[in-house]
Amino acid sequence: MLKPTWLRVKAPQKERIGQLSDLLVNLQLNTVCQEASCPNIGECFASGTATFLIMGPGCTRACPYCDIDFDKSVRPLDPTEPERLGEAVAQMGLSHVVITSVNRDDLLDGGASQFVACVEAIRQRSLTTTIELLIPDLCGNWEALKNLMKANPDVLNHNIETVPRLYQRARPQGNYLRSLELLNRVREGWPKVYTKSGLMVGLGETDKEVLEVLLDLRNHQVDIVTIGQYLSPGPKHLQVDRFVTPEKFNFFREEGEDRLGFLQVVSSPLTRSSYHASEVRRLMNEYPR
Repeated sequence: MLKPTWLRVKAPQKERIGQLSDLLVNLQLNTVCQEASCPNIGECFASGTATFLIMGPGCTRACPYCDIDFDKSVRPLDPTEPERLGEAVAQMGLSHVVITSVNRDDLLDGGASQFVACVEAIRQRSLTTTIELLIPDLCGNWEALKNLMKANPDVLNHNIETVPRLYQRARPQGNYLRSLELLNRVREGWPKVYTKSGLMVGLGETDKEVLEVLLDLRNHQVDIVTIGQYLSPGPKHLQVDRFVTPEKFNFFREEGEDRLGFLQVVSSPLTRSSYHASEVRRLMNEYPR
């Protein structure tokens, strides 16, 4: 299926990308920008931002939409990773950082302790940096979630990814209701933390189903939502069912913000879960907790 003109991206600024890539290589860090083939890598790297991918690069789940490598082997956590991540954030001078991870279903706590260690390492070096955690579902281990939230992130993000009808095909090891419960538990237990979720469109869902997911997220007290076009990483992955127009993305944004009352809906063809994530600092000033 031929990509429409609105999915074209500007050529990246190679010099700036090279500088950040060298830093990440030197500190032996992974970014979801690189591992998941994000279309915004040029824009984000050129502006000096990145979403760090910890506990990877291999993932214990094999979701057919994702470009991150599948690795079901048991691997110990790297105790030096948090320190290296803290050093990278300090060197990059980030005002807002996003930390995500692969799924680590081989670990009893799903890697919650590593998230905590990374937050602590960043705050030791960068006191003013706001921190967003984009976490997996932890297999519904709510005690692990409780321990993770001891890190007191500014934003807790967990992606719903798609509509419930498509879970078996797109996210077979996930659970729609479990993801909603995770988001609601965070909002109930830690009311000062901003909650966030995201979904892809173009996998075969209908507009009505997208609006139903938005309603579910709002009913589970989510503050911020991202909606972006699914782009297939390759022939072995799920293929694109439709290309959603920019006008339809605007419709989703207006429905989410004006009718349902989200603090923010970032909705566009190239939106990804951490795209323009630093805008949350503005929201925190406008809607303080």
